[in-house]
Amino acid sequence: MMNVIDIKAMASIARKHAVLLAVDNTFATPYLQRPLELGADIVMHSVTKYLGGHSDVVMGALVCKDEAIANEIYRIQNSSGAVCGPMDSFLVLRGIKTLHLRMQRHCENGRKVATFLKGHELIDKVYWPGFEDHLNHAVAKDQMDDFGGMISFTLKGNSLEKALEIVEKVKLFALAESLGGVESLIGHPASMTHASIPKNLREESGVIDSLIRLSVGIEDADDLIDDLKQSLS
Repeated sequence: MMNVIDIKAMASIARKHAVLLAVDNTFATPYLQRPLELGADIVMHSVTKYLGGHSDVVMGALVCKDEAIANEIYRIQNSSGAVCGPMDSFLVLRGIKTLHLRMQRHCENGRKVATFLKGHELIDKVYWPGFEDHLNHAVAKDQMDDFGGMISFTLKGNSLEKALEIVEKVKLFALAESLGGVESLIGHPASMTHASIPKNLREESGVIDSLIRLSVGIEDADDLIDDLKQSLS
């Protein structure tokens, strides 16, 4: 599922207790959300995802605006040798040039796919912060410029077998654990990313047997919807 954290509120609590606030902004990217402007001290990105955008880089980034924090990050980087390779750096710089175009399409496609899923007879719940009935919609609307292309949904009856059938039947969506690339991905957290977590703990966090996660890419939205239609049939 995709939860939206109230960064301003968290920053207020952090300042009250004199602690640093670090925000993982991978899903939103700087195009949709800028945590430093909302009070965060450190922003983290899995650059592998949207910033690179083409599923060909393994990289991370920490961003801050405080010189003392930056110097400490530089010290740790120098000590650990966490330096990007030149080719990786080039690929990310290339990806950032099209970030605004890709994110616009991710958001457009995400809205269309989420709307389709919400109206499908087999779907129980659809988690996408652009819906007004999403638990954190008001927060997302306040601090984000759009709602992204990450979607999760569950099936009526919560059938593990049906969920596995769906993720195996898709043709355009690739069955994989990553996200944020130009290609659309589909994943089944209960048997993939969260498989090592005991079922009772996994379900307490909302990861039930039928939960399916989509990273909606930049392909034609109608093609993606047709692919989901045939996999759900």
